[in-house]
Amino acid sequence: MKKIIISFWMFFAALAFSQEKKITPILLSSQQLIADEFITMDSFGYYYFIKGNVFYKQKENELLQYKNLSLGKITHVDLQNPLKIVLFYEGFNSVITLDNQLNETASINFSKIQNNPIVTTAAGLASQNRLWIFNSLQMQLGLYDFNKQVFQPLSQPFQQPIVFYQTDYNQFYWIDSNGLVSYSDVFGKVSSLGKIPPFDLAQIITNELMVYQSGNQLYYHYFKDNKSSLINLGEKIIEKFQIKDQFLLIFTNNEIRKYQINLP
Repeated sequence: MKKIIISFWMFFAALAFSQEKKITPILLSSQQLIADEFITMDSFGYYYFIKGNVFYKQKENELLQYKNLSLGKITHVDLQNPLKIVLFYEGFNSVITLDNQLNETASINFSKIQNNPIVTTAAGLASQNRLWIFNSLQMQLGLYDFNKQVFQPLSQPFQQPIVFYQTDYNQFYWIDSNGLVSYSDVFGKVSSLGKIPPFDLAQIITNELMVYQSGNQLYYHYFKDNKSSLINLGEKIIEKFQIKDQFLLIFTNNEIRKYQINLP
């Protein structure tokens, strides 16, 4: 009888714990946005998005745009620094940088780097006027120096292809085809964070926590515990999400929904 009572309370303790871990964001606002792809919103309230392969910056009645259709599709946008926006055009092996008025400040074609042409499949802004670059020819991560116009490899060749990447000034994060999450610092030291379940979109929040989308559901995942928990959202369609400054932005059906979210 004693064992039955203990098991009973363990069951309800586990149930309560699982319920405590659920998160329900609070809807704060919604705004119509006609776009092919939503990128982000900065701390000044500007929305960045792509429509017809043109890059836009918008706030209320103010609208700026950058268009370079000769380079094909915009593959990736890095907006860590709104004063130095990085547009990556993978099809033409090129990067364009823009200022905060979307004026072009630099144009780099990695196929024309003297003595060391590279094929870029990932690009993002790094510290000290450099770019994170993944060279798929050698399957190596490295840094490109804007001033010296030189690419410096950092890593040994990767064993698995990259299916997702994310950068900040000091780290390059990636998820490989086996679901393994890793990162490298600017000195080339590589660390593993763990594995995650299959996903469609992802955002690494810290070295302990990430949020990912699978289907039309969002989950948060702690690497240490290797556990994923559902974020109760109620959205039927999620085309893209982003977490920024304790806000969750959801792009769906030509609308941006802004939620307050408190991750545990």
